[in-house]
Amino acid sequence: MAHIGLLPQTAEKFNVQGRDKQTAEKLIKEAKQLEEAGAFGVVLEAIPSELAKQITKSIDIPTIGIGAGPNCDGQVLVSNDMLGLYDNFTPKFVKKYADLNEIITKAVKSYTNDVKEGKFPSKKESYE
Repeated sequence: MAHIGLLPQTAEKFNVQGRDKQTAEKLIKEAKQLEEAGAFGVVLEAIPSELAKQITKSIDIPTIGIGAGPNCDGQVLVSNDMLGLYDNFTPKFVKKYADLNEIITKAVKSYTNDVKEGKFPSKKESYE
């Protein structure tokens, strides 16, 4: 599985890729080369929707979009993003389906307080 566009593992900052003609052409070429090299699919990350559509039409392997619009063969989101586990940064393309950060933070604070106050573990959570 290949990956082009934004590569967050090595990116210094979060920028949409392929907005100018030269970079767009480079990404199309990369997708074709990856297909020729044997990739069974390619993730298109943080690229304009129309470019994703061009790439998808120009190769025979599936494209999986993450921030690449609706014209890919499939979609993916990072579960931590879609579940709202982080509140400091959310890319534009992420749709939060839950806000678990708030729920988890509250639960951890309750647990910490119970331990400090000697309420946990109680007899109920202990073996006899």
